[in-house]
Amino acid sequence: MSATPAVLVTGAGRGIGRATAVRLARHGWHVHAGVRSDAAAASLRAESDAITPVELDVTVPEHVEALVDAIPERLDALVNNVGIAVPGPVETLDRAAMHRQLDVNLVGPLAVTRAVLPHLRRAQGRIVFLSSVNGLVSFPFTGLYNASKFAVEAVADCLRVELGPFGVQVALIEPGVVDTDPWHEMDAVVDAVEAALPAELRDLYAGHLAGERQLVERIRRGAIPPETVARAVERALTRRRARARSVVGRDARLMLVMRAVLPARRMDALWTRELGLGPGRAPRAAAAPQERTEVVT
Repeated sequence: MSATPAVLVTGAGRGIGRATAVRLARHGWHVHAGVRSDAAAASLRAESDAITPVELDVTVPEHVEALVDAIPERLDALVNNVGIAVPGPVETLDRAAMHRQLDVNLVGPLAVTRAVLPHLRRAQGRIVFLSSVNGLVSFPFTGLYNASKFAVEAVADCLRVELGPFGVQVALIEPGVVDTDPWHEMDAVVDAVEAALPAELRDLYAGHLAGERQLVERIRRGAIPPETVARAVERALTRRRARARSVVGRDARLMLVMRAVLPARRMDALWTRELGLGPGRAPRAAAAPQERTEVVT
C-alpha cells in the first residue's frame, strides 16, 4: 500500500457511503467519492481536502468508463457500497423493477469493478462489497433486494478465488439495520407501496402491510449508526488479511444464529408471527403489477 493510499467509494453521497468516505479521509486515505449530485459533491469537499468527488451513477456506462481517467494508476481499494431497495410483495413486482434492482445492486458494481481492476491489480489492492444480512437471510417484502444481495455474496466468493493469484483481496461487509435515511423514510415507503397497488392486491395484502409497518417500527429501534459500518469497512481495508465476511450489528448476528439453528418451517412461522399474519387466505384475482417505489440505501 502506498504512503497515501487511494480508494474509490461508490454511493458516497449519503448513509454508509458518506460515513465511509469521511472516515477513510480522516485516517490517511485519499478518497475518490462516487456521487450523483453537485450538492453531495460540495458537502464532501467541505468535510476534507482528502476527498475528491467523482460523478458516478453505476448504471450509466459513460460514468463507469470515465473512471479510468478519474482515479490514479494505482488504486489501493474499491468499496462497492451503492445500493437501493425496491420493496413490496414479490407478486407485485414488475419486470422494470427487477431490472432496476439488479442493475444498481449487482450489474453496476460489477461494471465498476471491471473498470478499475487493472488499477487494483497494480497495487495488489482490495475490494469490499457492502452486502447485508439480507444476503444470507431472506426477509419478506424485500424479495428483489434479498436476491440482489444473495447474488453479491456469490460473486464476491468467486472473485475472492479468481483474483487471489493477483494479490487482490475481496471482502464482504454484512450489516443488519443501519440508521440511515431510508429507515426514517420507511413508513412513507410502505404507504407508497400500498397506494401503488391495484385495489385487488391492496385488499389482498392489507394484513401483510399492516404487519410490516409494526415490524419496521420494532426493528428500527435497534439500528446501528452508519459510522459503525464504516469502521468495519476500514478494518477490512487495513488488516493484514481481509476476512471473507464481517457481520456487523447485534441484530444481524442474531438473525444468522436463528437461521443456523431453526429449520425453514420454523423461520417461516417466525416471520408469519412477527408480521401478525394468520393462516393462508383464500386466493383472489390479481391485477397487473404497478410501478414501484425504490429506497436508496
